[in-house]
Amino acid sequence: MASIRKLKSGYRAEIARRGIRKSKVFPTKQEAKDWAARAEYEILHGDKIAAKLALGELFDRYAREVSPSKRGHRWEVIRLEKFGRDPIAQIRLEDLSAKDFAKWRDKRLQEVAPASVIREMQLMSSVLTVARRDWELISINPLSDVRKPAKPQPRDRLPTPAEIEAMQFCAGEDLSKATARAFHAFKFAMECAMRAGEIAGLEWDRVDLDRRVALLTHTKNGRPREVPLSTRAVELIRALPELDPVFGLSSRQLDVLFRKLRDRAGVKGLTFHDSRHAAITALSTKLDVLALARMVGHTDLRQLRVYYNESAEELAKRLD
Repeated sequence: MASIRKLKSGYRAEIARRGIRKSKVFPTKQEAKDWAARAEYEILHGDKIAAKLALGELFDRYAREVSPSKRGHRWEVIRLEKFGRDPIAQIRLEDLSAKDFAKWRDKRLQEVAPASVIREMQLMSSVLTVARRDWELISINPLSDVRKPAKPQPRDRLPTPAEIEAMQFCAGEDLSKATARAFHAFKFAMECAMRAGEIAGLEWDRVDLDRRVALLTHTKNGRPREVPLSTRAVELIRALPELDPVFGLSSRQLDVLFRKLRDRAGVKGLTFHDSRHAAITALSTKLDVLALARMVGHTDLRQLRVYYNESAEELAKRLD
């Protein structure tokens, strides 16, 4: 049976059914009673209610309630909306099985790269885990039994001096122009290993050129970090016109401009993120592994192996 207790702030409704305890405070006694009645019914008949829900309803609810609290919420919401248009979203939870996800996986592998499928499966699994743990709508996560595609080999693409020269020629030296600043940002990234989004979000009040430190408040792992700047990185920043943010570009502008510049220069297969590979490879000759991990924001030292791309020939030279 539900119990309603009077508090200074309102009325607390408490229920205990089938070993499940819930409580909530409401401004009026009637609201507390109504909630208690609904909550008890959901506990007693929850399995029947949940069974009739379609998977797409879980995607919608996750997008509304969970995704907004994440830094990458825009990507998640867009992806969840895409999931909702797939035939798998129409399957009811009571009929959903690992075979459905395996079929979906195989179809997606014909459309996108394995790395993209892995990310999408991870998002789907997060939705199902929340539905099991927090919403109590399912008893198991059927996606946990589905094999993920093999992870592709890490990229080992580094920009060559000839490619840098070609892009510099196409970008020009006039930093009042956005294209020139986009390539300027790429050169800056090769000095400090900052990501494109971190560079685009860099503001002057977080840059101390005397101390040679840039403070990043919004990072991939959600933890702020201070990035030490080389003498060359400071020179690149000082050369910029007075804009706010520092490079005067949004993340999207930086991405689009760099791609156009790369293609115009005839450079194949290079991404802005490859600047991070180049920076970490160069920095590994100057910093020990712990200092390097702190600078680039890796909490797991194994992540550095993905970006470290010094060649065997270069390693051989360091042995002498």
